[in-house]
Amino acid sequence: MQHEESFFPLVAKMPEKLQSPAENLEERQAEALAVASEAGHILLENGAEISRVEETMERIASHYGVDKKSFFVLSNGIFTTSSFNKYANVEFIPFKGTQLDKVVAVNQLSRDIVAGKHTLESARQQLQEIRNMRPHPVWEQVLASALGSAGFCIVFGGGMLDCAASFVCGILLWLFVLYVTAPHMSKIVGNIVGGFFVTALCIAFHRIGFGHSLPNMIIGAIIPLIPGVPFVNGVRDVANEDYIAGATRLLDAMLVFFCIAAGVALAFVCDGLVFGKLIVLKGMTVDPFTFAMPVQIIASFIGTAAFAVLFGVPRKYYILCGVSGVLGWILYMVLARYAGFTPPAATVFATMLVVLSARYFSVLDRCPAIVFLLCGIFPLVPGAGVFWTSYYVVSDQLRLALGSGFMAVKVTIAIVLGIILISELPNRLFSCRRHA
Repeated sequence: MQHEESFFPLVAKMPEKLQSPAENLEERQAEALAVASEAGHILLENGAEISRVEETMERIASHYGVDKKSFFVLSNGIFTTSSFNKYANVEFIPFKGTQLDKVVAVNQLSRDIVAGKHTLESARQQLQEIRNMRPHPVWEQVLASALGSAGFCIVFGGGMLDCAASFVCGILLWLFVLYVTAPHMSKIVGNIVGGFFVTALCIAFHRIGFGHSLPNMIIGAIIPLIPGVPFVNGVRDVANEDYIAGATRLLDAMLVFFCIAAGVALAFVCDGLVFGKLIVLKGMTVDPFTFAMPVQIIASFIGTAAFAVLFGVPRKYYILCGVSGVLGWILYMVLARYAGFTPPAATVFATMLVVLSARYFSVLDRCPAIVFLLCGIFPLVPGAGVFWTSYYVVSDQLRLALGSGFMAVKVTIAIVLGIILISELPNRLFSCRRHA
């Protein structure tokens, strides 16, 4: 707590009668810049995009009368300067994990500040309370991981037994993440070990005859490891012409994808060494019951809402997050099943619908769009491509590995294109709808 309170620079105060008006103004502006920087700090370390961080800092500083200021935000750093009082502050901000309820709280606080509801002192106190907000309980996170794994196992065509296996693997994976990889391992090693751990669990279920489709079990179980935050924020940063931050975050997402794939491949190699040969998989299978449209809608809703829990979304937004994911997945299935669209083409239009719904919900509830977009995009993320590319590489089927990997790349590009196209729409289109 002492370290957090010392974030705000200490300004030596002279006796009131000896301070000139200019000195009082400089002190007040320095405090205002410190408050703005703290707000940006909380946003950046909890998954907000660069443009939102800069906009929020600008909004707070301007309200408190700071005119000559400059903010430069990178993916892991904030530079704050002011030519009026020669203020300068540089911070390194490592990404600690996504807790979107803090992003929502800071966003609302900035609006309240502009509305005149907070003095500098009360704003500073409110930011400290936001910083100290606790994440969702462990039991809720573990249950969400289990439901998310089970839901996406069904989304990708798994049967009920496969779903049950993914449910159990989701529980064990998130406990493993919370108590082993997150506190004791780097991101690279943690994702490799996490991918290995959950794949080995699924293979164990397959070996004892529990479940029918090993690929669907694994694809569902590894979904909680997918780097949704850096991927989505990287795309949005590129769309906002923050190319350095966008490229950094996209590279980070690609690295995590590679680490997960390496863990999956290592698990198959170890299983092959133990049992004398590699498990033979003949492609994706689809369960007729779970692949029916009503079951898919329910599964996509549960899976998407579960990720809202893992990303620390406020509970009142769980349903809207689930609806956002369902809308995109329904459109994807209709286009792919009945209209003959290829997966990348269907993904473009489905992503556009997800972004549209996220922006609409954002205006409707005065909440950052990233809350709904980050969760809603998950049914479209090519998790299956990560698995099949890993398996084909391990089994020396290089032609199939190239085909699967190339398809995953095309789907990823389709998601990027869909996000960028709708992100370019002017805000007034959605604001007009709100006023109406």
